[in-house]
Amino acid sequence: MSGNPSYNALQNEVCVECGWCGGIVDGKTSHVDNFIPEAGPVSADQFVDWLFLAEGMDPSEDPEKWQASKEDLRHAFIRHRGAEIVDASMLQWDVG
Repeated sequence: MSGNPSYNALQNEVCVECGWCGGIVDGKTSHVDNFIPEAGPVSADQFVDWLFLAEGMDPSEDPEKWQASKEDLRHAFIRHRGAEIVDASMLQWDVG
């Protein structure tokens, strides 16, 4: 299976640069990739919600506190993916 280099770039930005890498949730390792289906449309907003869930956070909790972060993450998704909605198959690591 081959992934997508621009997904690597997205993950580098949201994880390495912004710290949204996932964590331990209910005693298990969690990452945004755990929430991405194999196929079907995925929106920037869904992806951002999954980033929060991977951190063990409720994405709807304290919206004012997290609004700026959500907007930054959403813009990163659109910038790297080239659209607000992409197929889930385009959200795979490049395993060259």
